[in-house]
Amino acid sequence: MARRLAIYDMDKTLTRRATWTPFLIHAARARAPWRLALLPVAGLASLAYLAKTIDRARLKAITHRLMIGRAIPPADLAKVAETFADDVAQTNLFADARARVEADRAAGWEPVLATASHGYYAEAIAARLNIATVIATAARRDADGNVLAGLEGENCYGSAKLRLIEAWLAREGIARDDIQVRFYSDHVSDAPVLEWADEPFAVNAHGPLRRLAAAKGWAVLDWEG
Repeated sequence: MARRLAIYDMDKTLTRRATWTPFLIHAARARAPWRLALLPVAGLASLAYLAKTIDRARLKAITHRLMIGRAIPPADLAKVAETFADDVAQTNLFADARARVEADRAAGWEPVLATASHGYYAEAIAARLNIATVIATAARRDADGNVLAGLEGENCYGSAKLRLIEAWLAREGIARDDIQVRFYSDHVSDAPVLEWADEPFAVNAHGPLRRLAAAKGWAVLDWEG
């Protein structure tokens, strides 16, 4: 039998709400509450992204720098990520998503998280779902190992998510022909991975993905609870 992977997007697929801004607020409250006064500046960066004057990678770097700081020791960031993940697990995960991960696991599918969110907190959230493999956006580090605001490599979004999944498979020595893949996502930006998967699932899909799923004949799931 082929090895079977169940790959899940995170924000608004497993979680009810997006996680980046809540994480930034959580980190600022935990480490330097005065940074909360910079939220309006972060909002201006978001408007610049919506106006397409900066890309997602630049938006993440700017907002990280504003709300977390230029550099943070990884142990300090891990503490913040752990308490944030506890909050997400208690208030921001779909019960149906938890059930689906466990049902897939019980049926022999290996769970993998593939998300545009930063790995430094996505890994902590994945751990609450007993998901060991996380493919995510990576942050740069300085010579001392401190986590910086800039990205290391690509933002794990859109077609880049598929490239990062394929890079992980290559590192693991897994050939695409030797596996079966399920992929779950709420957003049309994940169309490249949905097309690539053997079993694509549009979950809690927004309008563009719902229409694409109907045209492609993909399964549509609406999770509640």
